[in-house]
Amino acid sequence: MSLEKRDYDAIVIGSGPNGLAAAILLQQQGLSVLILEGKDVIGGGLTSAELTLPGFIHDVCSAIHPLAVASPFFKTLSLAVHGLEYIQPTLAAAHPFDNGTAAILDNSIKKTADYLGEDAQTYTALMRSITGAWPLIDQDALGPLHFPAHPLAMAEFGLKALSSATTFAKRFKTTQARGLFGGMAAHAIQPLSNLSTTAIGLVLMATGHLKGWPIPKGGSASIATALSSYFKSIGGTIQTGTYVTSLDQLPSAHAVLFDVTPKQILQIAGHKFSTIYKWQLERYRYGMGVFKIDWALDGPIPFTADECKQAGTVHLGNTFEEIAEGELMTSKGRQTEKPFVLLAQQSLFDKTRAPEGKQTAWAYCHVPNGSTQDMTTIIENQVERFAPGFRDRILAKHTMNTAQVEAYNHNYIGGDINGGILDIGQLFTRPALRWSPYKTSAKGLYICSSSTPPGGGVHGMCGYNAAKKALKDIFNLEV
Repeated sequence: MSLEKRDYDAIVIGSGPNGLAAAILLQQQGLSVLILEGKDVIGGGLTSAELTLPGFIHDVCSAIHPLAVASPFFKTLSLAVHGLEYIQPTLAAAHPFDNGTAAILDNSIKKTADYLGEDAQTYTALMRSITGAWPLIDQDALGPLHFPAHPLAMAEFGLKALSSATTFAKRFKTTQARGLFGGMAAHAIQPLSNLSTTAIGLVLMATGHLKGWPIPKGGSASIATALSSYFKSIGGTIQTGTYVTSLDQLPSAHAVLFDVTPKQILQIAGHKFSTIYKWQLERYRYGMGVFKIDWALDGPIPFTADECKQAGTVHLGNTFEEIAEGELMTSKGRQTEKPFVLLAQQSLFDKTRAPEGKQTAWAYCHVPNGSTQDMTTIIENQVERFAPGFRDRILAKHTMNTAQVEAYNHNYIGGDINGGILDIGQLFTRPALRWSPYKTSAKGLYICSSSTPPGGGVHGMCGYNAAKKALKDIFNLEV
């Protein structure tokens, strides 16, 4: 196949994990690839900074990375050679309850099950099944709708995953097992009564048992730095400080891949799209936003449950019922006084994050999309609830409401960090109903962001899958 000479074979707009993954796969095939990044630093949601006090390194957006270490694409890249080092907390996650106890997610299925009382056998059987199947289906599960390589294993997983978390939780009898699962499923950022909310809970638990929930040493920016280093080592080019608002800004290329959501691509290239495709993108739905806090602390968070002091991630939400009620209220535009809070304490395990004897902590709760309500007191009340004396250890704090989250990363529309709600209506058809979700109606233009399957998370698979499609369409290359 012969192509006319262009400035580049492909251009990728945005250097988040999906943009970097797309660019790497394209460059690996011997193409000339340019990444254009609007900010002065690469990474999108993979950035770290001294947000509070000097010497306290905080993750601005993403923090804990089970999907990065489990990514079918990233694990092929030998990123350790490019400086990436993962640190495994003693426990992947802990889930405290009001009575002072906690459930845990440990690398060991047995150790996790030991905390679940009469649900131990049920949990063990479930997770042995899921972890046994996951290595066979991970690439299919983290991709567009298609006939899988292992259809029976995929069908078995799908029958469980497509159910609502509310329905799935009924198989557990204990408060501990139901609460632990509820905290996992709440990462779906939607009502737990929605179909497919079980999927994210099962995937997070399975990856915890298989790969752990690691922390990148030095901050989440380390992942972006390693990916960009790999990309440049094979001949790729990155240009920062170039915010793209029009196709006219771009050098000539055979393919352009956009690591942006429908709102932005409509602004940049909407005039190129068919009427029906444009109509679908205009009706794309965004989900709940987040309110985020980073703290500089005088010492570790004094959790009542010792298990929480050993966990990289702590889910604050008490019972399944409390989490489900809070997520439902928030999805309807009302704010609960006891929201589900996702908290990370990276510096307990990564000593590069804070001065000696000090600590950092990172947390967010879900809020209605676009809400600018200050949730600082509400979130700190939830931490104090499970860690009396927490407020006494705060040295400084930095907060971000949904408007500030979106201003930092324009893909987070209204504070939505998933690139659009990942409910059953947009699970496989994000961002539009097409044979390929990555291909726009305009020749040579593709979407590679989390607004395509499989959705949010630092795994790069949206970019990988979009690049595969562009390689086949434009360059007649199969990967």
